[in-house]
Amino acid sequence: MDYQQKLAEKLSILNERGNGVLIRMNYIKKTCADPKTRPPLLTEKATEPAIKYINKKFPNIDFRGNIQNLTSIQRQKSEVLAATSSYYDSFLDVIEFRDHVYELLNTIDACQCFFDILINFDFTKNYLDLITTYTSVIITLSRIDDKKALVGMFNCAHEMTNGSSDPSYPRLGQMFVEYEHPLKKLTEEFGPHTRSVTAALLSLRMVYPRRNLPAEQWRSAQLLSLLSAPAAMLDPTCCDTMACEYLSMEVMERWIVIGFLLCHTSLNTNQASQELWKMALRSGLFLTLTRDEVLNIHKVSEELFDSFKGYSKRVADIKECREHVIVNGGALHRERRQFLRGALKELFKVLEDEPGLLGPKALFVFMALSFSRDEVLWLVRHSENMPKIKTPEDYIDNQMAELLFYMEKLRGLMKNYYLVVQRYHVQYLSQFDALVLNDTIQNMYVCPEEESVLMTSFVSTLSALSIKQVENKEEFDFRGLRLDWLRLQAYASVNKAPLPLKDYPDLAKVMNVIQFHTRMVDSVEELLQETSEMSILCFYPRVFEKMFIQSSELVSMKRYLMAFPIACSHFSLCGHPLCPEEIGAMEKRSLRLCVTFLEQIAKLTSSVVLEICAEQCNLNDQLMPKHCAESISAARHRKQKKPMPKKGEVQKEKPGAESLRKDRTIATNMDKMHMMLTELCSTYSLCTDFVVFDHIVVPTEFLISHLETRLSEIIVRMANYNQATQEIARPSDLLAGLRAYTASLQSLSSYINVDVTRLMRNVLLQQTQPLDPRGGQTITTLYTNWFLESLLRQASNCLIVHCPTMHCFVNQTTDNDPHFRAEEFSDISELKALAELIGAYGMKFLSDNLIWHITSQVSELKKMVIENMDVLVQMKNNFDKPEEMANLKKRLTGGENVLKRMTIVGVILSFRAMAQDGLKDILHKHCPYMIGPIEYLKDFITPEVDIKVTLSIFELASAAGLRCDIDPALVTAIGSMQTDNTSIDEEYKLSCLLLVYIAVSLPTLTLDPNSFYSREHGGHNNNIHCLAKAINQLAAAMFTFQNKNIEQHLKEFLLMASSTLLQLGQNVERIESKNRESVYLLLHMIVEESPFLSQDMLESCFPYVLLRNAYREVYRAFIVTLG
Repeated sequence: MDYQQKLAEKLSILNERGNGVLIRMNYIKKTCADPKTRPPLLTEKATEPAIKYINKKFPNIDFRGNIQNLTSIQRQKSEVLAATSSYYDSFLDVIEFRDHVYELLNTIDACQCFFDILINFDFTKNYLDLITTYTSVIITLSRIDDKKALVGMFNCAHEMTNGSSDPSYPRLGQMFVEYEHPLKKLTEEFGPHTRSVTAALLSLRMVYPRRNLPAEQWRSAQLLSLLSAPAAMLDPTCCDTMACEYLSMEVMERWIVIGFLLCHTSLNTNQASQELWKMALRSGLFLTLTRDEVLNIHKVSEELFDSFKGYSKRVADIKECREHVIVNGGALHRERRQFLRGALKELFKVLEDEPGLLGPKALFVFMALSFSRDEVLWLVRHSENMPKIKTPEDYIDNQMAELLFYMEKLRGLMKNYYLVVQRYHVQYLSQFDALVLNDTIQNMYVCPEEESVLMTSFVSTLSALSIKQVENKEEFDFRGLRLDWLRLQAYASVNKAPLPLKDYPDLAKVMNVIQFHTRMVDSVEELLQETSEMSILCFYPRVFEKMFIQSSELVSMKRYLMAFPIACSHFSLCGHPLCPEEIGAMEKRSLRLCVTFLEQIAKLTSSVVLEICAEQCNLNDQLMPKHCAESISAARHRKQKKPMPKKGEVQKEKPGAESLRKDRTIATNMDKMHMMLTELCSTYSLCTDFVVFDHIVVPTEFLISHLETRLSEIIVRMANYNQATQEIARPSDLLAGLRAYTASLQSLSSYINVDVTRLMRNVLLQQTQPLDPRGGQTITTLYTNWFLESLLRQASNCLIVHCPTMHCFVNQTTDNDPHFRAEEFSDISELKALAELIGAYGMKFLSDNLIWHITSQVSELKKMVIENMDVLVQMKNNFDKPEEMANLKKRLTGGENVLKRMTIVGVILSFRAMAQDGLKDILHKHCPYMIGPIEYLKDFITPEVDIKVTLSIFELASAAGLRCDIDPALVTAIGSMQTDNTSIDEEYKLSCLLLVYIAVSLPTLTLDPNSFYSREHGGHNNNIHCLAKAINQLAAAMFTFQNKNIEQHLKEFLLMASSTLLQLGQNVERIESKNRESVYLLLHMIVEESPFLSQDMLESCFPYVLLRNAYREVYRAFIVTLG
């Protein structure tokens, strides 16, 4: 008969089902309480009258007589049914669960089962779990404020749709009414079960008091220490109450408090019950029902016992216990956490050094994890519901990170060395436990058939184990054996059992040990989850984040901060199939918390890293050549024996002075930063990656992302660009600072396994684009804007001169002090530095902006050609007739403007060519094997090659910084200027006339006093020498796009320009031609610059003797100084 009751199976199934129903009730409560997730039916104004009516009349609602109150439900009855059916079904699950619980409890009472946590551990634990789970379900149900409205609306819509109420509605309504005051009703229902419940609770007398000790006693007993008895270090940890050693203390307190609330009569009659109950009440103020739903144990107990006669002493006990907790509770648990931090650290260090000890000492790990979790969860639930006390600091723990960290470390050890644990316990089970169990069975004087079959199967299963199974990586599964042991406990715990288990405690002790050892073989992961998963933290985000912030404020805790995001990986373990809707919200919350923590850790780490880099950059800056002037001056003073500076003057320290120390104990700021960096980087060693709800999280990627963002900001800040004053750092200075940062960052890989090279490559590649990934300006944009708005704009106004001799731009000598020295930003070394900083992509962006400015000038030039088209056509046809040319020239307007605009184009092209040269040198340095083939390919091009092929190869070469006969970017820009209204022939005509316009306007340059050629600069003071580049490149681009012969048109231009310049010699007015020789040199420069013209062509139309005399004339005026 007892075998047919299936008590073990029913307990297991109902506990699992009860957990699901409890989680479902909690989810409904939270959903209805939150305005964001509250069902729309409960918030709509149209349904308010119906809800008020249902709540008032529930459960006896007249669905037909008061139809005016229920009109809103009548209108949308199908929608109401659909919206409330899941809630209604969930409440029906509570009734079904309740019926099965009471049926099983009555069966257990009828069988007069025996309960003792030390003997039939699993049977007793399942029994007490069922009682507390059921009580938690009923209490949580009673806290759902909208349950009547949801059930009433469903039944109303059901009756309107089907013509009758739902069959389950009367029972459901009755249950809601009965459990308005849940504990009072529950105490009545549990009256018949008092004997069984009390017996089960009193069996905790040997376990709970031993666990509920202050830290001083733990410390004096050297709890969890493997070093306290070195001689016994290899001895297996074994006791008669294996499972009780890691049983959660919160679970036991929940059993005791709820159990004695339901079955309270023994509190007045049994001293042992009273002591156990009072000890639990002194442990804390709140107990967890589920998730973040708690029970205020003193308040609830006091309210319940106040309603009973003869319980005044118990009420006084409750008040006394509450005061005790308020005064002593926080400090007691604070000391426990302090002890556990040191104990876990010692345990981890020993086991990490000797992982073989995980076999015999595995129990220590699970005890340490269970004790620690109990303390963490106690603090969490009491911090969230903190009472008004004088010492709130007892409920604040800024060292929580360390405890969580070593819990994760111990979990990691068990997972990493799982095979060590498994191998040890397989041998233990087969070579020791099986023999002991067999001897125990042989010594039993009674052994019924059913029990004999089970115990024989235990022995045979364990005896068959061998070490080869571990070596062959066979999967072990002892769930059947453990379920059989639970069945045997149930069979042997009923009254008048053929094999009464209480008469054979040795059998129970042996089997309880065996059960633990089997779990070490096949379910270590489950046991780790049972003793250390922290999923409850998911439901206390505010407290969890506060703990993180408090821990991050201590330098000594920074190395443990990674424990917080890793704790988020536990949150996926607390879901239940009965409440799948909860998973989505939990996933979002978990990922948000995890990302928040990792972002904060990365922010702290990147800040320290970049502070160190900034300091190193400052030290490196002190070694720059620009700072050596003071040292040279001081050395000169010493050599000339000039008086030293007065005492009041502070002598500047030399670079490196910061490394000289008189006392090593004095920590410098750099020492502190490096120490902090070491602490922060240590936290990344906890794990390389972890999983949060199927998302693989890599902590170092957050650090790299933060460093990328911060470095981008720092690089832009180092450029020191000021748009108002047009100030900017020299490219070489920025490059030096950037190299200092890079060198300093390389040391980061000594701390953490991060790819610093990839990091810098990504950051610098972002800086080669106009905007970074966040939409901010990059140094490419800043330098492009500065060169265009500051340097080239002043060069266009002749305040800055292009200096071919020194390959740079230089300032003109003026009365006003220039804002900057042009040569310091445009010489070869600076443009190389610029190319190194912004790379080929950045140089292309700079080039595109320069080309855009050129096209705007060309557009204006075309307008001027169109205005003077008739005159220019005549001049083209009559250029060899001086008289007619003189008359036509008087009709021509805007000659000076044309040359001015062409000079601007030339200046821009000259700067662009210098920048391209810098890029070429840098690419030669960094990737010579790539530049070589490109140069060969460019040189391979001949005039006979198809123009499309030529331009594509020139585009490649130009991107690499190589100079090309035809500028492909300029060709594309000229082509894009053509509109639908103009034809190629018209464009061709304008191009030809533009060259005529330029040629006939050249003599006007002699009127400008700045047209003088400077031997020092190798060019003219008004930059007209840049006309050579402008004429050649613009002509090549225009005629290439129009598919015309470039050489022929440049010859025509040379002929016309020579003719107009030669006519200067016939002019006797000295004012007009005072810079004639300097302007003559332009012809030579045009030919020198052009790949299409030659000196022979020039000599055919312009006498060489004039060029020679011109050079002699301009060089005669140059003063040569020696020394």
